[in-house]
Amino acid sequence: MSIRHLKSIMAAIVFLAAFQTALAAKEPFRIAVAGVTHGHLGGVVSQLRQGDIQVVGIWEADPRYLNDNSLSDILPKNLFYSDIGRMLDATKPEAVVAYGSIKEHLAVVEACAPRGIHVMVEKPLATTYKDAKRMADLARKHGILLLTNYETTWYASNHYVKSQVDAGKIGGIFKIEIYDGHQGPVEIGCSNRFLEWLTDPILDGGGAVMDFGCYGANLATWLMGGKKPETVYAVLQHNKPSVYPKVDDDATIVLQYPGATVEINASWCWPYDRKDMFVYGHDGLLYQANSTRVEGTKKGEWTDAPALAAPHDNPYHLLEAAVRGEITIAPTDLSSLENNLIVVEILSSAVKSARTGRPVRIK
Repeated sequence: MSIRHLKSIMAAIVFLAAFQTALAAKEPFRIAVAGVTHGHLGGVVSQLRQGDIQVVGIWEADPRYLNDNSLSDILPKNLFYSDIGRMLDATKPEAVVAYGSIKEHLAVVEACAPRGIHVMVEKPLATTYKDAKRMADLARKHGILLLTNYETTWYASNHYVKSQVDAGKIGGIFKIEIYDGHQGPVEIGCSNRFLEWLTDPILDGGGAVMDFGCYGANLATWLMGGKKPETVYAVLQHNKPSVYPKVDDDATIVLQYPGATVEINASWCWPYDRKDMFVYGHDGLLYQANSTRVEGTKKGEWTDAPALAAPHDNPYHLLEAAVRGEITIAPTDLSSLENNLIVVEILSSAVKSARTGRPVRIK
């Protein structure tokens, strides 16, 4: 073995040792949880058990659930608070993740923003465009991140479709069809604490139109480069009024862009779970079938999308990297405040359109 070769090996060993030391010295990502009634709270439990995060405090306003949730089984009782301000001041988290009703998101941001604490909410950002704008104003005034988490953000297939569109592989987009939903939250066995607000027109802002329409609005805004549609037209159905008497269970939303139409099909009436999408360009089409598979213009020509690299593979990895300044969230990103303001404007316009029976023009 030559001296030069030996020096290269020694340098690699020194680099690896330094890298491992840096990893070991890295402080755990300290988060607090605001609300425990969301069915997606299991994501926090999973990340906690993997050691990716440290939960320093939990707030829940409803005394029925403060000490009766999936976190109370694994964390000390002194971490649970009924007052969000006291929790934030006592625990001083780097960020807060919101797992209560969508209506609660505003109160969470009102508490966190003046304290300089970053926030990530579950989709959608807010129940109304008025609340969304208030949240955005607070985030910008106090310089905090305000991100929105969607399951579909972490689908490798969606990112593969976007890369193909951006590369001009199918030409300019003229139509997108997006399908999201399942048999219904009651039918799939969601908990009562989740259903209490998920099926409430005030606490959730609507039914399927909000719960699943937000996915399509988020993806459409992303694929259209952060542009707003010119008009929004929607039809909301009550196919199961005995099950969902207060909110819609099926929504069809049509977004009109210059030269392109997006159809968002959100439903609690599908016979099975679905989160798939067709993107039609002047030179071809792409069908995103699930979280990993994409079919090209030639029928049967399937591609397994490459796995997403950290920190873009997981909401908590992304949040940590963004909070600690390791990455920058672009205005066009799926999680960004800018994208999700447009999402809520689309959803609010859809609700208005369904009520009036007319398209709503977006300013």
